[in-house]
Amino acid sequence: MSGGDIAGLIAAGVFAVLVALLAVPIFKLGKVFDEIRVTIRQVGDGTTPLIDEVTNTVVSTNAQLGKVDDISNNISDATANISALSSLLAATVGQPVIKVAAFSYGIRQAFASRGKPTRARRSR
Repeated sequence: MSGGDIAGLIAAGVFAVLVALLAVPIFKLGKVFDEIRVTIRQVGDGTTPLIDEVTNTVVSTNAQLGKVDDISNNISDATANISALSSLLAATVGQPVIKVAAFSYGIRQAFASRGKPTRARRSR
């Protein structure tokens, strides 16, 4: 064997050791990638039902908001009707009541002043 053959064997041995040393981190990196793949699959499997539940919740919430909108519209209509009714009641009953009150006040004043002497009666 010549010196070149020995140097080639030594270089091949060093290369084999280097490959063996680099194989361990590459093997561990492969395991890390396998774990990442499993984790991503689990997250995907867990997220799909959650997204379905969120979608159902949003649909249900929109239906409830539609009902609340209908209720608020009905309350608005009822408020407008009550306002119109109170205006009608004030116009229909209010004026006659005011007239009756004014008439009764006038009668009370007339009866109250009847018992008291006035200036015209005192001067006679």
